[in-house]
Amino acid sequence: MNSQHRIDSTKPHSARIWNYWLGGKDNYPVDQEAGDAYREIAPNIETMARASRGYLIRTVTFVAGELGIRQFLDIGTGLPTYDNTHQVAQRVAPESRIVYVDNDPLVLSHAAALLKGTPEGLTDYIDADLHEPEKIIEGAGKILDFNEPVALMLMGILGHIQDYEEARSIVRRLQAALPPGSYFVHYDGTDTDAELKKAQQGYDDTGAVPYVLRSPRQLAAFYEGLELLDPGIVSCPLWRPERGTNPEQTEVFGGIGRKV
Repeated sequence: MNSQHRIDSTKPHSARIWNYWLGGKDNYPVDQEAGDAYREIAPNIETMARASRGYLIRTVTFVAGELGIRQFLDIGTGLPTYDNTHQVAQRVAPESRIVYVDNDPLVLSHAAALLKGTPEGLTDYIDADLHEPEKIIEGAGKILDFNEPVALMLMGILGHIQDYEEARSIVRRLQAALPPGSYFVHYDGTDTDAELKKAQQGYDDTGAVPYVLRSPRQLAAFYEGLELLDPGIVSCPLWRPERGTNPEQTEVFGGIGRKV
């Protein structure tokens, strides 16, 4: 695509490193080097990445299945790997409508792969920045019906908003646009592990876009005013794990809140 010239392959990028940790192919040597360096300090990071993907699969399945939601606004899409939001939602309910939002040129170049959904449903992509929630809502409103419940998904993206109060403000503005009966689905990395904090600082020092690890209490504030569903805000592997599994806690926490 014509956005290809804007892709900077000289600095590591979080979406490409995440893709590398998940076993994807859409990354550069600089991302692999940064990912390996991160893993040397925090060996659990690949487990965290896969736990986060498992959490996405379980939450989207739950929201589309048990909660009956048919509209999803997934902001900070990242690179397509396996079981992306539209694939999970439309597997449960083929008529589901999914809008992805990202502003990374590499993600944009892969938008065609993201847009392959079911004939009954709809999958679309908006090129927008999380710092511009009004633009996101305006664009999504052309595709989704904001008179009906929407699942707002912010999965591992709020750490890129360095100022905490700005992050809270963005979340509030996005949630305010949703009708009652909508859901907020979220996870982010926490600052509860010294090795992870050290590895993250090393990554931030490379010149890549920093990612802020926050406390579970800070993450809980993103749910203020919402009805928190059981089991609350917990380590992602512990959120409604599949029967017969024995999940272990990792330093990535999330939950689902309902707008009443």
